[in-house]
Amino acid sequence: MLRQIIGQAKKHWSLISLFVFIGAGGTGATLYVLRLALFNPDVSWDRKNNPEPWNKLGPNDQYKFYSVNVDYSKLKKEGPDF
Repeated sequence: MLRQIIGQAKKHWSLISLFVFIGAGGTGATLYVLRLALFNPDVSWDRKNNPEPWNKLGPNDQYKFYSVNVDYSKLKKEGPDF
């Protein structure tokens, strides 16, 4: 199958950019899903020892992917302890 793709790419040079962008998009999507699975506080891989991992986060922990105008180091805790 890879030989067939390379053969088509040699005949049609415009397909190379298509293969590159589809590969980059697939790689980016895979990396983003891995980031969500490993670092998102909503995901609990060990429910027996860590049933609620979101309760261990402090107010200065940044778990968003990108934050425009919030400085997480200056936030203070405003809620009760659980």
